[in-house]
Amino acid sequence: MQKHIPYQFFIAFRYLKSKKKNKGISLNTAISVGGVAVGVMALLVVLSVMSGFHEDLQRKILGVNPHIVVLSYRGGVTDYKDIMEKVNEEKDIASSSPFVLGQVMVSSGKRAHGVYLRGIDPALEIKTTEISRYIKDGKMDDLKPEKGIAGIVIGKELASSLGVFRGDQINVISPVGEIGPLGMLPKVRQFRVAAIFEVGMFEYDSNLVLTELSPAQEFFGMGDTVTGIQLKVKDIYKAKETREHIQKKLDFPYYGRDWMQMNSNLFSALKLEKLAMFVILILIVLVASFNIVGTLIMNVIEKSREIAILKAMGATNRGIMFIFMLQGLFIGLTGTTIGIAGGYLLGHLFNNVIKLPPQVYYLSHLPIKMELIDFVAVSSSAILISFFATIYPAWQAAKLNPVEPLRYE
Repeated sequence: MQKHIPYQFFIAFRYLKSKKKNKGISLNTAISVGGVAVGVMALLVVLSVMSGFHEDLQRKILGVNPHIVVLSYRGGVTDYKDIMEKVNEEKDIASSSPFVLGQVMVSSGKRAHGVYLRGIDPALEIKTTEISRYIKDGKMDDLKPEKGIAGIVIGKELASSLGVFRGDQINVISPVGEIGPLGMLPKVRQFRVAAIFEVGMFEYDSNLVLTELSPAQEFFGMGDTVTGIQLKVKDIYKAKETREHIQKKLDFPYYGRDWMQMNSNLFSALKLEKLAMFVILILIVLVASFNIVGTLIMNVIEKSREIAILKAMGATNRGIMFIFMLQGLFIGLTGTTIGIAGGYLLGHLFNNVIKLPPQVYYLSHLPIKMELIDFVAVSSSAILISFFATIYPAWQAAKLNPVEPLRYE
C-alpha cells in the first residue's frame, strides 16, 4: 500500500518560497537561515579555538614538566635513589628522574634575566619529559662539561634577550652564597650554552634553563640531595589517583603534586572562559530566532485567507500549527547545516594562519581543535531554539477564525 506524504510538508515548503515564479526561497527566509548559520558558525569557531588553547597549553606544559613530582616537607630528598626504585615498581609509572630546582639570575655582558635553574640527569630526563624534543640548536648530550665549564640549555627567548648563541658563555648568579665581612655574597659560576630550545610558550622559553644534576647540586650547595623526583605516568588523566597511591606508599615526610594541581588555576580559568563564551555567543542564535518569529508572523498575516480556506476544507488546528512549525524547523536545520560547514572550513583556515604575541597569550599561533561534543551541543541548541521560536506564530495561525478572512470574499 502506497504511503502519502502529509499535505503539511508541501504547504510549509511552498510558504518558504518567493511569490515570484522560479525565484527560489523568499528573502525573509534567506535572512532567517543566514542568521542561524552565522550564529552557529561563530559559536563553533570560538569553541574550537578555546579547545585548541586548552589542548596546546596542556601539551606544552606536560612536554616541559613532569606529570607528578615527589617532594619532601624537609626541603630536600636525600635517599632519592631508593625512592625511585620504589615508585618504578608501580604499574602506572612509566619512568622517573631526580631534579634540582632553584631561582637564579643569568647574565651576559650588561644584560641579565631572572630564571629557574633545573638540574637534571639527561639520560633519565628524556624518558620523563619531552624537553629534548623542543631543542632547536644542539642536543641534550652537549651538557657534558668541556674544559671544566658545565653546559646549560636555555630557551630561545632568553637567548635573544641575552644576545647569546650556542657555544657562548653566560654567568649564573645565585643570591644565596657565602657569608662575608659585608654580609652574604652572591655566588657566580660560568656555564657554556650547550643547546637552545623553543617550546613556543613564552613562560618557558624565557624563564627556564637546564643543566646537569651535579653542577646544579654543587652550585646550590646541596651535596647529594635533590629537590625532588619527577614521574611520568602512563595515563595523564589518572595522575591524581597515582599521586595519592604513591603518597600513601612513601608516607611522611614525602608528598606528591600532579600536573592538574600545579596548573589548576590556568585550566579552571580556560574551562570557565569556554563556558562563558558559549553562553554569550548562543545569544547570536537567539537573535536569529527573532528573525524566524518575524518571518512566520508575516507568513501568517499574508496567508490568513489560505489558512481560512484550509480550515474550511477540514484542516485541524494541530495541522495548521504543524505547517508553520515545519517552516521554522526547516529554517533551523538549514541554517545549522550551513553554519556547521562554515565553522568547519573557517576552523581549518584559521589553524596555524593567525599569529599571536607569545608574551601575552603564551602561544605563538591560533590553535584549533574541533570536538564532536561541541558540534553536537551547538547544533542541538540551534535547532531547539529555532523550534521553540515557531510555537507562538504557529499558535497564532491555529487560532485564526476562518470566517474573518473570508467575510468579504
